[in-house]
Amino acid sequence: MCGIFGYANYNTKKSRGQIVETLVEGLSKLEYRGYDSTGIGIDSEHEFDDKSPVKAIQLIRQVGKVASLRDEIASQNLDISEILENHVGIAHTRWATHGGVTQSNCHPQPSDSKNEFIVVHNGIITNYRELKTFLKTKGYTFNSDTDTEIIAKLFKYYYEKDTDLEFYQLAKEVLYQLQGSYGLLVKSVYYPNEVVATRKGSPLLIGVKSEQKLKVDFVDVEFINEQEQKQQHSESAHSSSNFLAPPSKVKFDIRKSESRAILPDYNKPIEFFISSDASSVVEHTKKVLFLEDDDIAHIDSGELHIHRARKSAGMSTTRPVQTLEMQLAEIMRGGYDHFMMKEIFEQPDSTYNTMRGRIDFKNKTVTLGGIKDYLTSIRRSRRFQMIACGTSYHSCLAVRSLFEELTEAPVSVDLASDFLDRSPPIFRDDTVIFVSQSGETADSMQCLKYCRAAGALTVGVVNSVGSSISRDTDCGVHINAGPEIGVASTKAYTSQYIALVMIALQISNHVITTAARHKEIIQGLSEIPKKIEKVLKQSEHIKEISEKYLHGRDSMLIVGRGYQYASALEGALKIKEISYIHAEGIQAGELKHGVLALVDEKLPIVAFATQDSFSPKVNSALQQITAREGHPIIICSEGDNIIDRSKASAMIEVPQTIDCLQGLINIVPLQMMGYYLSISAGNNPDRPRNLAKSVTVE
Repeated sequence: MCGIFGYANYNTKKSRGQIVETLVEGLSKLEYRGYDSTGIGIDSEHEFDDKSPVKAIQLIRQVGKVASLRDEIASQNLDISEILENHVGIAHTRWATHGGVTQSNCHPQPSDSKNEFIVVHNGIITNYRELKTFLKTKGYTFNSDTDTEIIAKLFKYYYEKDTDLEFYQLAKEVLYQLQGSYGLLVKSVYYPNEVVATRKGSPLLIGVKSEQKLKVDFVDVEFINEQEQKQQHSESAHSSSNFLAPPSKVKFDIRKSESRAILPDYNKPIEFFISSDASSVVEHTKKVLFLEDDDIAHIDSGELHIHRARKSAGMSTTRPVQTLEMQLAEIMRGGYDHFMMKEIFEQPDSTYNTMRGRIDFKNKTVTLGGIKDYLTSIRRSRRFQMIACGTSYHSCLAVRSLFEELTEAPVSVDLASDFLDRSPPIFRDDTVIFVSQSGETADSMQCLKYCRAAGALTVGVVNSVGSSISRDTDCGVHINAGPEIGVASTKAYTSQYIALVMIALQISNHVITTAARHKEIIQGLSEIPKKIEKVLKQSEHIKEISEKYLHGRDSMLIVGRGYQYASALEGALKIKEISYIHAEGIQAGELKHGVLALVDEKLPIVAFATQDSFSPKVNSALQQITAREGHPIIICSEGDNIIDRSKASAMIEVPQTIDCLQGLINIVPLQMMGYYLSISAGNNPDRPRNLAKSVTVE
């Protein structure tokens, strides 16, 4: 995953220094999406050639984080005082997929040594090898190992074939050739003060800032006419012998006067902010529109138009301008050293926000507006299928047992990548629940398309309003955890957990036999925020345990059973992804089937032993561990006198709640362990190596 940011100002006097700072600050907000290398593309102080007054494009790129880019910009001695009334700049922060972390592989990627076209890209082009081979036969040479350079050179290739094309028309010719996923921004010397933004499988939004009130609160999607579309489709089919041959020249008859678009009013100031994530836009404007797959947004002279080559079935013909609710303070660290710790300590609030307005604690009822109209269909389902990745997968495992208990229907939980590999049967009477923090996870999106094609009812559980999964599922629930910047998910996990519990409660609220269980669970949910707060007060105790017993170790086991098996998996994930210690989540019942061979006095073990119906079996597992000289760190219920504490390395007592919600409490010590182990190792817990926040490539 990578971060994309673009800034365009029209009739707005900005110095080059202000423009550069806007771009770099935008990248700093997106650094969680990738921090291998960064770069910006802006208008140079010099003209492109002697034939026109158009400015050349200057690229400033550097390996490392945004701070390294700032140093590189400072070394360029730019004329930061020059005032630019109209200007387009694009920027990128990279998470390497194709090619190593080198300056030549940084984005923006140019089409040639003159930077005639430059591209920033989030995603993967799966047919880049074929495209590269073709372009080499046309005399193009390559200077990077990226798939993105192919796109820049395709823009130049098609421009040289027809210099009369408008920028969005040129983009359509290029997109016709691309396979895979992408979010793109393109800037060119041949289209000064214009930018094209497009997406397919990768998020992209456009913020609009204007002193005057916008004339419309939506933008029409502009299509080529039906006859031309058929002609283009027919000619595309006949070009299979030369896959790069474009459709023959088609006249694009777009009547802009009939389209409702964002237009400047009497040359008044207007600014556009294009980004992969709203967190980088909110400080500038709260008015945004979200692009959909295959949209081509064209910004020129302060006008924003959205084009498409063809209309997809069931697709909206407008893109609404929405108001962001997030506050800038929500995405700042607020006095904490790292976002991860801030987000761990936000969980009393984030879990309450997930339930706020949805649970009537007095009358013990749950109402989820996002699935209310689909309840009848959901209740007819013969099977529930949950699909997710990483932490989201663990939240599904955490509630699977409760789902089966309340709905009395079988529940399958699958990793999205494995689901794609197997392509298992999905039926029209299935309900498939997609859980994703970003709502843009590439594997989950592919599974969603597969399940929709099979006719299943689809439900999205996401944290990002306007994300692809939230738009493409039939219905769903936003978890309302607030922005999560740290790569290692914490508050999104507990909010997903609660959201899934609420879905199970709403689906089964018509069943009389489970009424008492419903009331018990809702009462337990009402107490969760305060109980998490109580665990957070033990942060110093958990820090001491982490540093004394776990720091510097190469491997460790996390043991749980029943509802706590998911806690063991998620706890192990938190530790290994930010401390780089190998941690393995183990089902306590599987100890004697191989894992017990690892146990000795040197192996660190963390065991969940809070009281529930599985306590006798968990105590038996602890005895097996201590009999082999193991000295586990035990997470137990407050005041527990049953567990033999004499052979434990340490004890962490947590508040007791009902069985199906105990995982919400138990996971917090493991989140903090991961954080403190990361700090002790000298790592940045917000930016673990080789990882990015949202995986938008398969």
